[in-house]
Formats: sequence, C-alpha cells, structure tokens
Amino acid sequence: MITVRFLPQGRSAAVDRGTTILEAARAAGIEIAATCGGRGRCRSCRVRIVEGPPPPASMADRVQLGDEEVREGYRLACQAEAWEDMAVLAAPIFEESSFQILTATGDLRSAAGFVLDSGVRRDGFGPELLVGPGGVGEEGAGLYGMAVDVGTTTVVGYLLDMDSGAAAATVSALNPQSPFGGDLMSRIAYAREGQGNARRLRSLIVGSVNELIEEACRRAGIGPGRIHRVVIVGNTVMHHLLLGFDVSGLGVAPYEPSIRNEIRTTAGEAGLRLNSATPVLLPPIVAGFVGPDAVAMALSTRLDEGGEARIAADLGTNGEVVLGRGGELAACSAPAGPALEGGQIRCGVRASSGAIDRVEIGQEVRWRTIGRTRPVGVCGSGIIDAVAGLLEAGLLDPTGRLSPDPPATVPDVLRRRIVLQDGGSPAFVLAAGDETASGREVVLTQSDIRQVQLAKAAIRGAITMLQRITETPDDLVATLMLSGGFGNYLSIEGAVRIGLIPDLPRDRIEYVGNAAGLGAQMALLSETERGRAARIASKIRHVSLATLPEFQEVYLESMAFPGRESP
Repeated sequence: MITVRFLPQGRSAAVDRGTTILEAARAAGIEIAATCGGRGRCRSCRVRIVEGPPPPASMADRVQLGDEEVREGYRLACQAEAWEDMAVLAAPIFEESSFQILTATGDLRSAAGFVLDSGVRRDGFGPELLVGPGGVGEEGAGLYGMAVDVGTTTVVGYLLDMDSGAAAATVSALNPQSPFGGDLMSRIAYAREGQGNARRLRSLIVGSVNELIEEACRRAGIGPGRIHRVVIVGNTVMHHLLLGFDVSGLGVAPYEPSIRNEIRTTAGEAGLRLNSATPVLLPPIVAGFVGPDAVAMALSTRLDEGGEARIAADLGTNGEVVLGRGGELAACSAPAGPALEGGQIRCGVRASSGAIDRVEIGQEVRWRTIGRTRPVGVCGSGIIDAVAGLLEAGLLDPTGRLSPDPPATVPDVLRRRIVLQDGGSPAFVLAAGDETASGREVVLTQSDIRQVQLAKAAIRGAITMLQRITETPDDLVATLMLSGGFGNYLSIEGAVRIGLIPDLPRDRIEYVGNAAGLGAQMALLSETERGRAARIASKIRHVSLATLPEFQEVYLESMAFPGRESP
C-alpha cells in the first residue's frame, strides 16, 4: 500500500501500488473531472505531482498535455499509476464560475391550445395534500409545483404557481455527475463497474434536484410543504439514474431501457425532500436514448400538429432530434459528446466566466468572453465561430485539415497565428499568452477540429437521416427549431458554415429556448397536456441510427465541412 495525498484539500488515500491517481482521488472523496470517462482522450483530469516521483508519462499524457506540461510534472489522473507515496495538486488551474445555463423557455400560456387546469387540487394526478405550512390543500392557500429538466450537463428547475401558471422562481446548476464522464456512455460505464457507483450517481443527481427545490422555495419565500406536485424530464440515462433503474441495457446495442412507461411515484420514493406523499411524474420514454425530454420538447413545440414539416433539435452532449410532418413524428438521438460544450478540447471550458464565446476571424482575430474578463479558454459557441472563421479565411480545408503553411492569400496577421505543437501538429492561436488569465495561449488544435467534426457529424447525420426516412428534403422543412443550452447560444451563421445544421433560409431557423423545460411546465400544470405527452410518446417513430447501414455513409459525409463559396 502507498499513500496519495491531495492538495489543497489535504485528504489522503491509502491504495494498492499501481492504482490510478483518479481512482485514488475517488477513494479519498476528491472529485476530479474525467470528461472522457477516464479513457485518456481529454485533459480535464490533469493533475500536477508536487511531491514524490511523477509516474512515467504515457502516450496519452504527451498527446493531451504536451511535452512542456509533462516536464512540469502534469499527468492525466486517469492514466497515471501511483507506485510511490506522492502529493498531488488536484485543484483545477482555473476555477469555473458564473456558468451560462439556459433557463428561458418562453411563455407557456402562449402555447397553441394550452389550457391551465382549473381546480388543480382535483385533477387526479395524485393524492391530495392536506398538511404543511399555510394549510396546504385549503382553498386559497397558494399551491405550487416544480418542473425539473435534468440534462447531461445542467439541471434546471421551475417553481410555478399552480393557479396562475406564473413562475415563482427559476433555478439551475451543473449536473454533479459530470466528473464521472461528460457523455452518457461514460456514466453508464462507471455505473456498470459496481452497484456502489450507480448508487453514487443517483445520490448526486437526487441531491442536486433537492438543492434546486430548496433554493427555489427560498427565493419564492415559501416552505417545501406548499409544493403540490413535481414533473421531471430528462434523457433516458438521467431518468434511469435518478430513479435507481439499471442502465446496463443502455450500454450495449440495441440500447434497451429498463422501462418505458410513464412513471407516477411519490417524493418519498424518489428521495425528494418534500412531503412524502407529494406526487412525482416522469413522462414516458420513447426508446433508446430518446427520453422524456424529447417528448417534452415535442409537446411544447406542437410538432404533432399541422401539415408542414418542422424539426426540433436539442443540441448538446446528448442531442435529440424530432421531425414532425402531417401529424407523424420521427425521432432519434444524436450522441455528439462533450466537444461542443468545451469537453475534450485542448483549451476548452464550459460556458462560464472567462470563456471565449464569440470569435471573428477576418483581417485580424477578435473575440469576446463571458463576463468580459481575460480568457481562460474557449467554450462551444466560440469553437463553432472559430472553426467557421478558419474555413472562411482559407486556413482550414473541407476535410478538416488545418494548414501549417497557409496559402499566400491569407493575411500575414493570421499566418503568424499558426503554431506547431509538440510532434509538429498545427494549432491556431485564438488569444496570445499576454491576453489570457493564465499567461498561456488559448489555441485551437488539429485534434480539437477533429473532435468538432465528430460531434457535428453526429448531429447533422441525425437530422439528415430523419429527413431521408420521412422523405423531407430541405425545401420542405418549414422550420428548424434549435433548443437546449448549446443550441440557443451558437451562431446560426457559424453552425450553417461548418455544416452542423442544414443551410436553410435564415427565416426558417429559430431559437426556441429550453423547449424540454417548457414541456415539463405544461405537463405540470395541465392534465390535458400530460395526456397529450403520453400520446406523443406512443406515436413517435424511433429511428435507431446504429441499426441503419446507410447511417455510416451519412455520418462520414457529415464529417466534411462545406467548401468556400466562390467570390
């Protein structure tokens, strides 16, 4: 046994020789982010060995960290094995703060055909509540409901007045499961490693929902006993982890959920710190990774209505795409991974203070950061802008190759921003060291661009396959609705330029906010909408992309970037 001590927390773990630093950290109760699930494909888990001999650098260390950081004692915690007593600096180089989390949903009362329940105390949703502060259940006492959208990266809660539908408080937080993997498959793998791991993931997300409920009640000045009901939506994996269902079937083809039906349970059974009899509803799962959040998005956007073809795309780590046409619905999941939210990107960060979120590349490079502070890295919307700018400037070709020797037509000010990384791979400097908070350059590497291509191919491929299967070419798409935290912050021009979304007339592309959150609110306030959600789930045609031979071809085609238009 050896001892690994973690700074600045001061905690230690006695572990077997050969244990990875990441495993030792978890044994010590230290959470180190492992966005790629501990596979050595990102740099989020980097730590610095400050006492004791650093473990030999692995190939993953050199690829992700570079020779300079390796010489300074940095290692990937998921790859480095501890063979001697050591002290490790586990704190991140930059503390992310002031996260940009999308909470806006639009006004549910303006949704077509939406009717607020009258007599909310007698709608059959669950048992009546006759206890709690203010005489809950008494006429005029003022009852509330909580709608929660549990995403892979963020969790958002809406506290609503049940009589008027008005929002009393909106709260949000990062999903605390993120250190165990930035994507769903990483979390499934972690959960399958042991029953204790699955319980830990459940405890984290249930705890987060409880904290949001507590914060919402504090802001509204009410006690939790006045919450009459709860509706929760999320993708299939978040749904299962929240309720403690087995996720093993979702880890291998054909990606079968443990249950698909609508869940009506109680706060006591769900682990929520409310009156134990408070009813809790989770809408049905369609199939695979198309969960209650996709159903809620289809509900709020009314995709089941009208004859025109409309597409709703929730863009994020686990994206969902739903196409509605003539009352028919088709849906699939788009496992983009965390790259478009800053994960597995060399200088990538989430949308937080100091993140570069807008980039313009012309005769010079201009950028903007969240909070207008010195850059600490670049987040998803900035990455899209940067890639689009590199394409327009002629520094990046349609295959995704970043030219180390740009053509003569490229301005010298941009040519000088091409630098060679360890191993000779090119990178583009977005912000020089004297401009950043750390003194280190913020760069976009060739590897980063490949990660963007993989992510955008998953999303664009999913949209394309739904269009093919439903025989809906671009000219028949009346509206493309962009939903979700990433979808509502990206530049539509940039997304079209890199081929992330179809090149439709701009008046046919619109932002719709957190459509899943809006659908959750509608289901919270109306028995009619809850019934409609169930019918939508039953009629959606699930398209399993993994089982379609032609998807491989579509995916590979979607990897390429559109070429530059002739002047």
